[in-house]
Amino acid sequence: MSTLRGIVSLLLLTLTTLVWGLPLLAMTLVKLVTPGHRPRLAVLRVLNAIALNWIGLNLWWMRRWLRPQLEIEVPEGLSRRQGWLVLSNHRSWTDIFVLFFALHRRIPMPRFFLKRQLIWIPIVGLAWWALEFPFMRRMTAAQRARHPPLARRDQEATERMCERAREVPIAIFNFVEGTRFTPAKHDAQASPYHHLLRPRAGGVAQVLGLLGDQLAGILDVTLHYDNPAPTFWGYLCGREGRIVMRARRLPVEAWMPGSDYQDNPGDKERFHAWINALWHQKDEQLSRF
Repeated sequence: MSTLRGIVSLLLLTLTTLVWGLPLLAMTLVKLVTPGHRPRLAVLRVLNAIALNWIGLNLWWMRRWLRPQLEIEVPEGLSRRQGWLVLSNHRSWTDIFVLFFALHRRIPMPRFFLKRQLIWIPIVGLAWWALEFPFMRRMTAAQRARHPPLARRDQEATERMCERAREVPIAIFNFVEGTRFTPAKHDAQASPYHHLLRPRAGGVAQVLGLLGDQLAGILDVTLHYDNPAPTFWGYLCGREGRIVMRARRLPVEAWMPGSDYQDNPGDKERFHAWINALWHQKDEQLSRF
């Protein structure tokens, strides 16, 4: 029965992709041929509206068909008219939909840092590109040192997103660990945390340095699954069990805007200390579950 539920869920995902993905692709073509900055910005607003309806339709059928066991807490005072930085641990592709359940239309259209390979997903990858999601190469420190021009392209993608966020409020979502948690990855990293991988500070530091003065705040999200090995397929089959999301609002501290993570060792050390302290608190919260 659960496998049948999963198959139906995949069909519903495909249907919603056709219902809203194809109009989004049509507007992508309009965006490509639209001259001038302001007209292209107007087309982007239409693309955002289509994407929000796409997300909303998925959440509608998931609530009624999958009936996920969600326990969600979010702070008061969220706004769709202001920008936000959302930081979260990462367990499964399901995380994205849990975040949508909690924050859809409470904050602006989300932008995720995505692995570059995801651009090749049919329809969805092109939609992410049209919506100006930043595609990253996820290079290690050694790889960045060997290939500085490629590392610079990741920085430029973040810069473009931040420039756009000064014109249209967006919510920037960052799974700071860079990949989904597994025990094997945890051991390979020799992570100092019980339930988390090591956080990566670079993307967070760049966003806060470039855009911190424009953000209403930082949303620190902690995700917990009762299932110790959650999967998106298990979620689509309706057998994932309880999923807990806790979000709290943090201020953008005065030293963050204008900081230079790349070239200022003091700023780099400060960001590492800040995000490691945040991750220790998150790890303690997960231990209480």
